[in-house]
Amino acid sequence: MQHFAFPITNIFIPESFTISIDGKPHPLCIIAAEQLQQYLSNELNINHNFGLEKDDGPIIGKMFGVLVVRNSKNEIGFLAAFSGKMAGTNDHSMFVPPVFDLLTQNSFLNIGMAKLNEMNAEIRVMESANEKDERLEKLKAERKNFSNALQMEIFDQYHFLNKRGETKSLRAIFSEAEYKNPPAGAGECAGPKLFQYAYQHQLEPLAIAEFWWGQSPKSDTWIHGNYYTPCKEKCEPILGWMNS
Repeated sequence: MQHFAFPITNIFIPESFTISIDGKPHPLCIIAAEQLQQYLSNELNINHNFGLEKDDGPIIGKMFGVLVVRNSKNEIGFLAAFSGKMAGTNDHSMFVPPVFDLLTQNSFLNIGMAKLNEMNAEIRVMESANEKDERLEKLKAERKNFSNALQMEIFDQYHFLNKRGETKSLRAIFSEAEYKNPPAGAGECAGPKLFQYAYQHQLEPLAIAEFWWGQSPKSDTWIHGNYYTPCKEKCEPILGWMNS
């Protein structure tokens, strides 16, 4: 749990969990977010191009989240998280870990991706030689089936706690929400990471806010420094369960 850098005695503490007040984050979330933004601007030292300076490489803006929490001693602090990975890793001080770390060395994902890359390379060779025969179509079908199976294996690693201490799998959560399958990347957003860590460490969630940091090369939706509610496609079913 991170401590606030300045006294918060004059700011009201929510009696129950809140996402926003009159369409804006709770004041404690704004203070926590600004403290985190100062850290991102002045202290974070990683090789990740947010697009805020003239750096080389692709621009990768990122969603960050803060969750205001209360511990067993009635102390108020906050947790911080980012969506996906940052600078190619999940391991960064100041931030909670992922629900499941897919980037561990020799993990099933790394092994699976290596096999997929081999299949892709073989397909490219066959296509460049104009070998559009039954072998090529069979290999493409094998690649599709292997990729789908790998995605299902990824989904099966994710299990989420709710505030009563109960656990539910990612696939069960989305099945009950009438999805055929979870969307790719479900469970990797900042919100689920924050709640999972809070419940694992007996911290009471009080308020949450998420903001975009950096440029977005793909969409005008994400604007540097703006606040956003958790996404409906990936986060709404998960957070609905975690807050039940």
